[in-house]
Amino acid sequence: MIRRDYLIVGAGIGGASACEGIRKYDKRGSVTLVGAEIFPPYKRWILSKSFLRDKDPNLKKLQEPDERSFQSNKIETRFGTVVTQFNIDRRLAVLANGESIEFTKACLAMGSRPVRPAVAGTNLGNVIYLRTLRDALALKEMAGVERGIIVIGGGLLACEAAASLRIMKLKVGLMHRDPYLLNRYLDAETGAWLTDYFAKQGVVLSMGESLNGFEGKTVLRNIQTKSGNRFPVGLAVVACGAEPNLDLVRNTPLSGPHGSPVTEYLETEEKGIYAVGDLAFYPDRIMGGVRRQTHWENAREQGLVAGANMTGKKRIRYEQVPYFWSEAFDLRLDFVGDFSVLPTRVQLDGAYTKKKFVARYYQGDKLRAILLSQHTQREVDTAKTQLRHALGK
Repeated sequence: MIRRDYLIVGAGIGGASACEGIRKYDKRGSVTLVGAEIFPPYKRWILSKSFLRDKDPNLKKLQEPDERSFQSNKIETRFGTVVTQFNIDRRLAVLANGESIEFTKACLAMGSRPVRPAVAGTNLGNVIYLRTLRDALALKEMAGVERGIIVIGGGLLACEAAASLRIMKLKVGLMHRDPYLLNRYLDAETGAWLTDYFAKQGVVLSMGESLNGFEGKTVLRNIQTKSGNRFPVGLAVVACGAEPNLDLVRNTPLSGPHGSPVTEYLETEEKGIYAVGDLAFYPDRIMGGVRRQTHWENAREQGLVAGANMTGKKRIRYEQVPYFWSEAFDLRLDFVGDFSVLPTRVQLDGAYTKKKFVARYYQGDKLRAILLSQHTQREVDTAKTQLRHALGK
């Protein structure tokens, strides 16, 4: 039996940041970080961007943080294994490699997994779900052989992957069931502009088409839509959303329909057990309500806060303006605020034709979100401050 003061389940940026937060306030407590992938934590967000496009990417530069930092900070790591049992009452975790760890406090940071469409053929060869480093490496290799690629989806990951593959001079199609790209975040006019921009870059768009299934014996040969269209293609990238990895704690208070419910301190109702990143369903002290975010910036900040709180030497509320960003072709889009509900009014400063603009999203008279295209980080930070002031925070 191994005994540890802190157990971190999940070795993405959320788990790595939790270790950092712990060590900032507790230099001596024993810490074990468990991760399913054989790789140390890495910058997952660039897999659909520069990593995919680079002919010879540097894997060491992908790491975040550097693997040596775990050694220097005396963080024990278990990569390439998972926690198979998590006993809340006994504070005991069993690993797939047979080890048992008795812990005092724990942080759940298992992240999320790609949603697999409920259609036939989702397990065929050459149907890629871009989530891990291995997925990205496989896609890079296959893209060099299969010249025709279709991306399924119209969200951030789908747009980033389609843009990167097109920059690589590949023939790229994109199928999305809605009339414009990023429809979860953008108003109709901005969405139409973005969709048209992708078309002008040579991405063949199939908007309003719903996936009916993948066809082939062992390897993908065709994609069929519900309207009856059939696309002959040898490679598909499926980016239809993600769902939190909560199977380990299913049917416990640590799992809910929208994620793992936590307090403003990122602690679950089980004292001493925290949840961060893609799992955490947290009260939003700035925008109001309760939300779960699936973006790198959020996971990093939550990990730092949870790690500090786990030590008992700090008591920090998680309080951040929701924020994420994306890039496609030569566009950089920054999203500040709450984009979960379409606005009743949009104020546009700038012009779509110049690609540089700010769109402010209102619900009635209340400013709820700010979209910035082609702006600096300083201007993004200013937008965060403006939104806080508008909300009286």
